[in-house]
Amino acid sequence: MEREEQVKVLEDLIKINSVNGNELDVAKYLQRLFAIHGIEAQIDEFGNRRANLIVDFGEGPNVFGVTGHMDTVAVGDEGKWASNPFEPRRDGDRLYGRGAADMKSGLAAEVIALIELHDAHQLPTGHVRFIATAGEEYGTPGANRLEANGVAKDLIGLLVGEPTSGNVIFAHSGSMNYQITSVGKAVHSSQPENGINAIDALVDYCVKERTLFDDAPVDQYLGTVKHSVTVINGGDQVNTIPDHATIQGNIRPTKAFDNGHVVTKIQEAVEAINAAGQGQLTFELIHNFRPVASDPQGRFAQLALQASQASYQQLADHSQPQLKTINGATDASVFVKHNPDLPVVVLGADDWDIAHQINEYTTLSSYLATIATYQTIIKHFFD
Repeated sequence: MEREEQVKVLEDLIKINSVNGNELDVAKYLQRLFAIHGIEAQIDEFGNRRANLIVDFGEGPNVFGVTGHMDTVAVGDEGKWASNPFEPRRDGDRLYGRGAADMKSGLAAEVIALIELHDAHQLPTGHVRFIATAGEEYGTPGANRLEANGVAKDLIGLLVGEPTSGNVIFAHSGSMNYQITSVGKAVHSSQPENGINAIDALVDYCVKERTLFDDAPVDQYLGTVKHSVTVINGGDQVNTIPDHATIQGNIRPTKAFDNGHVVTKIQEAVEAINAAGQGQLTFELIHNFRPVASDPQGRFAQLALQASQASYQQLADHSQPQLKTINGATDASVFVKHNPDLPVVVLGADDWDIAHQINEYTTLSSYLATIATYQTIIKHFFD
């Protein structure tokens, strides 16, 4: 494709409003684009305009996966945007619009890289699978559906196109959202001794939570377990002892202290409070995404690093891509469910910090460099 054709694909994707849904329109657009080049894409529609899309290139028992998500986060206060978030706007090297960074630039770059390799008969001798998912930004319903149907069972490597400014992310934490509910007994606040204040037990848990993971081992790549209580609700009236209260929290597990260990720690804390008779707490796991880590000196990470450095070195005022880690989670957290040692690289245009922001943008130079990076990785993965 010519440069303007490559940019137009990204602009077309930004124009499709896929805020927390409506991936079906994105999938249909990509299916039509692939069809123009004689490539068959399968849409996995699962209701309410939610959809995944799968394309297989080549064949063989061992598959290299290339994945990206089709949804975006909400716009927020549209009045704070300098322009319509679904009308892509160019300003010099920047292209503005919701999803420009996270991650329609990565998605478009993956699609274009595969199409151009196909058209030039330069796809590797091997099996490459493109996986476009629904709902990565909230709950990962698309990735979970595909993983349950076996889309990742034969993967031997996975490239994720999230924004990284060309850096090679070889490890990222998991992410767990949970809720603890406390049940007490309501009475008039003038007689607290006759009731059970549901808030008290949650306060006891919050105190424990501050140091709950202090003895967790430090991960060689991801460091310590990050954890916070982030939401609290309890009580309806100031002169009534509350009989119901909840808190919610988020935790970032590591490979050294994974999701199972985190759950055990929380359950032990809850059971200790309940046994002390300070209330009745129940624990509920809401979202459960696993940590991902690959060998930074392994062949896949090094291939990605060399490819990215070669493509990005031509960009003025752009730092040299490096091997890095992040604390955010991706669809890879789902795809490693039954293969925790799957080699994963996260690599895309521009910066993670630009994602989810008002006036989100990508730079066209990094977008085009990312297309070239993906082509090199895909061509040489099976060497």
